Amino acid sequence: MQTVGAGALKANWDFNLGEALGLMRLTAPFLLFRIVVYFGVTVALILTTGVGAGLGWTIGAFGEDEFQTGAVFWGSFAGFGLTAGVVFFLRNYLLYLVKAGHIAVMIELMEDRVIPGGQDQVRYAWKIVGERFGQASSLFGLDQLIKGILGVITGLIEGILSLFPIPGVEQAAGALRAFLKIAVGLVDEVILGHLMRIHSENPWRDSQDALVLYAQNAKPMMVNAAWLTLFTWILSFFVFLVMLAPAAFVVWILPGTWSAGGFVFALVFAWAVKSALIEPFAIACMLQVFFKVTAGQQPDAAWRAKLDGATDKFRALGQRAAVWSGARPDGWLSRLNGGKL
Repeated sequence: MQTVGAGALKANWDFNLGEALGLMRLTAPFLLFRIVVYFGVTVALILTTGVGAGLGWTIGAFGEDEFQTGAVFWGSFAGFGLTAGVVFFLRNYLLYLVKAGHIAVMIELMEDRVIPGGQDQVRYAWKIVGERFGQASSLFGLDQLIKGILGVITGLIEGILSLFPIPGVEQAAGALRAFLKIAVGLVDEVILGHLMRIHSENPWRDSQDALVLYAQNAKPMMVNAAWLTLFTWILSFFVFLVMLAPAAFVVWILPGTWSAGGFVFALVFAWAVKSALIEPFAIACMLQVFFKVTAGQQPDAAWRAKLDGATDKFRALGQRAAVWSGARPDGWLSRLNGGKL
């Protein structure tokens, strides 16, 4: 237990920061892979924005200054939007190769198993993900259902304001509920970690069990998720402030002028740091919490019935579980692993 100042709200959390940092150190090859991926996306966003601005500036040179300014803006917007659209389209593969893969090696370490280092660690993680979930589309569909059910669980928890005994919190009830919905965004990846930990042979069925376990322990899970979300936002905001100057320089060297460019690029840099370095640390902490608070428990039948009646997404998990015939990894993933899956 730690305290925040005299007379302040007691900061109770169930994770060990040192253990989480240790996991980051031991999975350094995967952290490096995350850095390459997310900063690669950032560089691509900047380059395509620059190319779009250059094209806009060239086309705009045939018109008046006002026309050229507009052409630069729309060229920049088109370049940025095109790359962002590609990233959005490939988000299921980012989940498969980056997020789930990193969770896989963290779980192996938390279970005191030996994992390889270097590039072999990344391939080893992909092998685990392929064995558990099969195709990227299957994992993405499962993750989307889990996220939807987590939002329902947040709404079902009674006395949610009592989790945070802060004076005047009733007046900010709406904001608090919105914050908690964002905070539980960490939990879907924790559910995936649970499936890897138990060597799930039917991730749809076992996701139902994991969600019931989460629901019956929702209050401590939400408190820990809220603390970690707060830490994540503070660190990300600090990165954003630090990156404002280099982002402004990037905008300065682009043709034309784009007053909002520095702000946008700083946000992109902060997103990259958050996704590559801050987020996996938070996930490592939440994995500790989930395994600690659910240790020795069985899914509660009452909560299972409540979720089954509250959302069709929970029922959809059961329907997919009934037709699951085992993991069949994507062919491209097998090739990435040298055909050794």
